[in-house]
Amino acid sequence: MTATATRRQARLHQRQQQARRLQTCALLALCMLPMAAAFAAPSVFPTGVTRYEPQKAWNGYVLFSGQDKKTHLIDMNGNEVHQWAQEGFPPVLVDPAKVGGARGRVLLQLAQLPGVQTAGNGLGNTAIGELDWDGKVVWRWGAAAQTAYGGADTNTNAAPGGAAKQHHDWERLANGNTLVLANLVHEVKGFEAAQVLDDVLYEVDPQGKIVWRWTASDHLEEFGFSKAALDQLRTAAPREGAKAVDYLHTNSARALGPNKWFDQGDARFAPDNVIISSRQANIVAIIDKKTGKVVWRLGPDFAPTGGKLPRPVDQLIGQHDPHLIAPGLPGAGNLIVFDNQGEAGYPIVSPGIFPHSRVLEIDPVKKEIVWEYTAVNSNQTQWSFYSAFISSARRLPNGNTLVDEGMNGRVFQITPQGEIVWEYVSPFYGDSAVGGSGRTVRTNWVYRAQPVPYDWVPAGTPRSERPLDTVASTR
Repeated sequence: MTATATRRQARLHQRQQQARRLQTCALLALCMLPMAAAFAAPSVFPTGVTRYEPQKAWNGYVLFSGQDKKTHLIDMNGNEVHQWAQEGFPPVLVDPAKVGGARGRVLLQLAQLPGVQTAGNGLGNTAIGELDWDGKVVWRWGAAAQTAYGGADTNTNAAPGGAAKQHHDWERLANGNTLVLANLVHEVKGFEAAQVLDDVLYEVDPQGKIVWRWTASDHLEEFGFSKAALDQLRTAAPREGAKAVDYLHTNSARALGPNKWFDQGDARFAPDNVIISSRQANIVAIIDKKTGKVVWRLGPDFAPTGGKLPRPVDQLIGQHDPHLIAPGLPGAGNLIVFDNQGEAGYPIVSPGIFPHSRVLEIDPVKKEIVWEYTAVNSNQTQWSFYSAFISSARRLPNGNTLVDEGMNGRVFQITPQGEIVWEYVSPFYGDSAVGGSGRTVRTNWVYRAQPVPYDWVPAGTPRSERPLDTVASTR
């Protein structure tokens, strides 16, 4: 071998060693990230209200269901001012204007099959209903009353199969009917799996009659899937322990309500139309109430983008709680959504090396992001605000936003600039199979948190607005 050849071979060997060292470093870094995440949360940390600046916050109550399987109404100092013995998936405020002025009414679950995990579906949810402030059932839909919390059931046969199977969302409509997002297990043509865990929408009148129905699988071709994505979706197998394929996992459904887009002549945004969210497919879509067709959507695929706001919407991943901001609130007509940036899609996409969630405000006509919040806006590391699943975000009358970082049971209020002016960590723990890798674990996760104005509750309900000293925090 010549000297030149020897030197060439030495340089090649050196480059190969460098490449192997870089590859090893990269693998070590990736391996260390999950380990760091596993040890990131302390085993003991403060609960209740951890910070509060009344002059900067919107002051009201907050409603949520805890992992103690009860529904709690708290004030700004974290005091529980009322409790219902049932939970909701989620609990939903009933507008007094829709029930003759009655204050303090909520939609909650009334009966569940024992031992059935309902966090990801509604199969164990057999009855739902409306409760008054005193916990009396004033409306009910689903299974027979002997398995429920009091009240007579006059609509036993109204729910298909005798069970509500409601999951993830529902609401009382302006016409007095109730929109229910539910599960339907059935065979769907074109799917390899024998059974599909489908999503269905029901509009139920006060007598329990279904007056409108929409089934997701009937509109599969309208969601914008590529042929490759449809093939992957239709050949998916049920998760371990499941009997049916949960191919869309719809996690939100509500009427659009009054909005400026419809007022300006855009029929896609008719107030009765329904906006839904598919966690599994990274899709937000609007359903035309009259035709059942998908008339507007974001996703499932988003082009890479960046730069200053406004900018085109980039990849949503496993999002929750998309809805139009109501008239009279800052940003009215824009869509606000908790973008989990978890892991979802066909094929699966994930947020990359620094997992982090964000809250987005989107112009739905231009499909541009006009405002966003991440932990960086609060001068924190990206990953200090992250919930891979559940969660919510609601615009408040003073322009602040109430955010539920659901996975960690943390609810907080931010200004438009990202300053945290109120923060609360749920003290309500319970046993759950979610996040336990097959084992039951203790958790305080909060599916959704909703702001409650003072005039929603009966007169005389206590409240406290005592300032808390701002403390240094890594959150």
